[in-house]
Amino acid sequence: MVRDKRDKGYLLDNRQAEAGTRFDALSALFDASTFRHFEQVGVAEGWRCWEVGAGGPSVAAWLSERVGPRGRVLATDIDVSWTEAAATDGVEVLRHDVGRDEPPAGPFDLIHARLVLVHVAERDAALRTMVQALRPGGWLLVEDADPALQPLICPDEYGPEQELANRLRSGFRELLRQRGADLSYGRRLPRLLREAGLTDVEADAYFPITSPACDVLEAATVRQVRDRLVAEGLATDEEIERHLATTEAGRLDLATSPMISAWGRRPADDDPRSGLTGADAPLPSWR
Repeated sequence: MVRDKRDKGYLLDNRQAEAGTRFDALSALFDASTFRHFEQVGVAEGWRCWEVGAGGPSVAAWLSERVGPRGRVLATDIDVSWTEAAATDGVEVLRHDVGRDEPPAGPFDLIHARLVLVHVAERDAALRTMVQALRPGGWLLVEDADPALQPLICPDEYGPEQELANRLRSGFRELLRQRGADLSYGRRLPRLLREAGLTDVEADAYFPITSPACDVLEAATVRQVRDRLVAEGLATDEEIERHLATTEAGRLDLATSPMISAWGRRPADDDPRSGLTGADAPLPSWR
């Protein structure tokens, strides 16, 4: 991806049938970790939350239940094909490009993006947009994979099936690089949040190494990109079919890339660390 999903074709297009399967698998793998971080920053009734690049509906639905009728959840994405399932009285769904568009009406108590910025060519602008849309004292939680930190989908590469899986994963990463993905972005998140002016910055990492959801995610991902893998000479149809059969038979201990979660708080106006003036001043409040 050179620019964004609309320009050069997002590698994992939401319009493909496998997208829903991927979203379900990602939810099974990472929702518990994401929700733990929400609880850690204190998401509560009445909060205004912006879910950036929402993809599937599960995170927005959890936030809506937590903030209750006095709160608000805004779920945005460039393609809201799957996000629209989250649209309820407590969740507003909006088509929005976080790297290019002006921030939606705020400010927000919580802004969250998971597996978004690693794919966005204008990721620096996107991060600034999210920070500026926070209320003073509001929290930003960014979660992104770092495939370069642990590049193997089969860390225990003990046989030809595992070697093939890792070679196909290397081809997938090459396709991501061609589209502008930053495969070492996750590890930089703590520093980037501090440089953006946030305080109380913390981070951790999580990745499963064996799970039925890993198998489902891998099969759906390979099916989404198989034509490009073949066209680029990164794999043959026979290799892909062999890998899919091995994956769906459950014979591989598949891992995901480490998910780096980093969170920080926008300083209050009277905090000497804030330095918020001019264009960076807090946006008008809903209240």
